[in-house]
Amino acid sequence: MRYLLPILLSCLVASCSTTSFSSRESSGGVSLALDHWGHRPGPHGFQTVIIDAGHGGRDSGAVSRHTGDYEKHLALDTAKRLADKLRGQFRTVFIRTGDSFVDLDDRVALASRQGGAILVSLHYNSSPSSQVRGPETYYWRVDSHGLATRIQRGLESVIPARSGNLGLRRRRLRLTRNPQIPCVLVEFGYLSNAGEARLCAAPGHRDRLASVVATAIRTQAQLGDAGTGPKPPPLNQPLSRPTDPPGS
Repeated sequence: MRYLLPILLSCLVASCSTTSFSSRESSGGVSLALDHWGHRPGPHGFQTVIIDAGHGGRDSGAVSRHTGDYEKHLALDTAKRLADKLRGQFRTVFIRTGDSFVDLDDRVALASRQGGAILVSLHYNSSPSSQVRGPETYYWRVDSHGLATRIQRGLESVIPARSGNLGLRRRRLRLTRNPQIPCVLVEFGYLSNAGEARLCAAPGHRDRLASVVATAIRTQAQLGDAGTGPKPPPLNQPLSRPTDPPGS
């Protein structure tokens, strides 16, 4: 896959509409350029949204024993719905458009080639406990907090947070720490919970999920971090690696 990355990148980018953007906003002066740490205000005025449908190909992600749904399929369906809702307002770039496997580090590399952009990685969750349910949104960078907050608020208006779920959480993952642009990872619900699995299996529900994420993205582009509360403190932690202990 690493040797195919340049071809993959050129094909994916070429398949999307192109929009020019500045590395610095016209209002407020908040940088939209690539940044290693992300210790800065959240994005405002961005025009590109990178949409990452989690898993794919040989990596099925979670599989619901209640509905038989694969996370990789639900994530891709939701990603396409999100792109449809952003069409005409943002340039969108897909990490994958079909049932293909893309290594996490290659996803990061693609995201980090796109200055003036945000990355939203879409997933469905699973737990050893069948009782846990509810949406969760993960971030690490300071400049990703506002967007993550907006997305989690929107999701909880569609699927109220329930027992045991983590809500908004700061966690150092390869798709929240390693990209050089604002980035969040969204878990829409637990496929291990019977009721939530059936809910996530419904196309209309997935469409509502995509709608609230699209609304959060549009609001972030318009307002920046306004109304999302105090920013978290900067944390100078190394890049996330597959050898990191679980939960680090």
